[in-house]
Amino acid sequence: MIRLATDVGGTFTDLIGYDEVTGQLFQAKVLTTAHDQSEGVLGAIAAASALGLDPARIGFLAHGGTTVINAITERKGVRTALVTTAGFRDILEIGRGNRPDLYNLRFRSPEPFVPRHLRFEVRERLDAKGGVVTPLVLEDLTDIAAACLREGVEAVGILFLHSYCNPAHERAAAAALAVLLPSVTVCASHEISREWREYERSNTVAMNAYVQPIIRRYFSRLKAALAEQGVDCPYYAMQSNGGIATFAQAIQRPLTLVESGPAGGVAGAARIGSELGQADVLYLDVGGTTAKCSLIRNGRPRLDTAYKMEHSRIAPGYPVQVPVVDIVEIGAGGGSIATIDARGALRVGPQSAGSQPGPACYGRGGMDPTVTDALLTIGVYDPAAFSGGTVPLDTGLARQAITRVAGPLGLTPEAAALAVLDVAVANMINALKLVTVQRGHDPRDAAFVVSGGMGPALGPRLGREMQARCTVIPPHPGIFSAWGMLAARPRADFRTTWFAPLDDSALAEAMAQFDVLRAEAVAHFGRGDRAAISFDLSVDARYRGQEHGVLCEVRPDDAVGSFAERFHGVHIQAYTFRLDGAPIEITGLHLEATLATETISLGRVDPAGRGLAASRKGKRAVWLRDQGWTTCVVHERALLPVAEPMPGPLLIEEPTATTLVLPRQVLTMTETGILLIREAD
Repeated sequence: MIRLATDVGGTFTDLIGYDEVTGQLFQAKVLTTAHDQSEGVLGAIAAASALGLDPARIGFLAHGGTTVINAITERKGVRTALVTTAGFRDILEIGRGNRPDLYNLRFRSPEPFVPRHLRFEVRERLDAKGGVVTPLVLEDLTDIAAACLREGVEAVGILFLHSYCNPAHERAAAAALAVLLPSVTVCASHEISREWREYERSNTVAMNAYVQPIIRRYFSRLKAALAEQGVDCPYYAMQSNGGIATFAQAIQRPLTLVESGPAGGVAGAARIGSELGQADVLYLDVGGTTAKCSLIRNGRPRLDTAYKMEHSRIAPGYPVQVPVVDIVEIGAGGGSIATIDARGALRVGPQSAGSQPGPACYGRGGMDPTVTDALLTIGVYDPAAFSGGTVPLDTGLARQAITRVAGPLGLTPEAAALAVLDVAVANMINALKLVTVQRGHDPRDAAFVVSGGMGPALGPRLGREMQARCTVIPPHPGIFSAWGMLAARPRADFRTTWFAPLDDSALAEAMAQFDVLRAEAVAHFGRGDRAAISFDLSVDARYRGQEHGVLCEVRPDDAVGSFAERFHGVHIQAYTFRLDGAPIEITGLHLEATLATETISLGRVDPAGRGLAASRKGKRAVWLRDQGWTTCVVHERALLPVAEPMPGPLLIEEPTATTLVLPRQVLTMTETGILLIREAD
């Protein structure tokens, strides 16, 4: 069969298909259709079909996209209500009282996704151990349901105090509201999160309800459209934890798709690291709208246990309790717009030209200078071969746009284009430091994997400035997130709050609790046995008296001493200190369950017909720092020789990206088609 993956980005919709019989790959890249992303997906399938893809042979489809994140950031979710314990109606507005920018007098708390008049109280109360203090008064729900109907509510979230340890009241309320509001989506907090901290759980269920009807309608529309095209197979969605889930599972917890597309790239980067024998990977994806980076340690993506949407230096953001790969995302992509601010300084992003009108060089009416225009101005891109020739570029329009910032800066168009790239690169380096240096990791210890349509053009320079041991350009970099979805396996995370002081009996009881979570994982995947499922166990732990702790691996054979030593090491990495002799507490359990399935493979490159002479396409002048216009040999990636050193400067072209190898750098290609770029001795 053919395994297919599609990734909907802010600018482009990418597709990759892998024929398991022949090993043939199908690629397509089309502009994203923002009004209805499913149209772009169908357009990508049609483009691949023109190249020989047979939709009837597709037996697996993985899909990642921006539907959830767009609905949240653009505030285009449904009208949502929240039902909560009496006395806790305002928890969404009270939050944590965070003020990230202490002296900013214009600071405002984030606006809740559920307005106050749609937050309703019910008489009920549980204590911190789940015991009933006040029984649930179901009659209160009758008036609430009537109010929801009057207000045109489409989704209701339910959040009762301490329901993470006893969901009985939430289950009863959800069942009653499902009868009273048959056409309204109802979701209870324990179905999304079983962790403590009421504000975080309230925000999680409110945002999940806010987007649930959106993703249900989108998946329904997408499935119907795919069926019309003859694509009738199991459908999977890329999750933010680096694994995939069925459409039906994703619809129940759509918030797990919030970083759907980027997580696919992280899964792919982990696979590339495994192929190279590198357990630690620093990954950067530079797309059309944003740049995203993440750190993979010991072959596993790091999860952000305190993920916040729209968090910034002056905004506390919206915390959500779903497992999300630790990704730092900034507005620095190919479409990022360069401007001159009021002080005369050059800025790049976060505003983007998007797919419509796109960068000025697209010739679709855009006039603002972008990173793509800068790369075209200095000669990195072939205007006739960009995106496989499907998006012809206009060098004159690019130079004209760059002149808009060159004039105020007193620079030539080439120097101004280089300045735009300098700012973009600086922004990316700051983001890379956020997931490495500020997390206690040295970026020089990891392989630096770079992907995205823009990534290979800037990756070798970023690798040089980060002093990376090696810059890695994976196969199909421009559609790498889609490729990564074919490398991902079905995965589910089970997290629950569980308190105990660290001692031998606590470790034994924790293992018993993990057995309960394992049984849930088996039921989740619908497997009668555990043989095909791998489990990774971790606990949230802290020193007694701390508010927050760290996520630390726990092993079945652990004794107090072995676990404590591992905890101290993780704590030093996170907080730079350890407290020997201080009591340690366990506050939560985390089970990662992964189902073993077939994934895409990296086949060996056929050396026939390859070589420097065969891959050489010609020459192109590129404006390089301190050298001006410099002639660079252009090579076709599909015909590069294996293991033959190629000194820069040179350009490597392929349908979805162009790699610029700088002077004093050497490129080699592995037997599996991975490009390795190192500094010359």
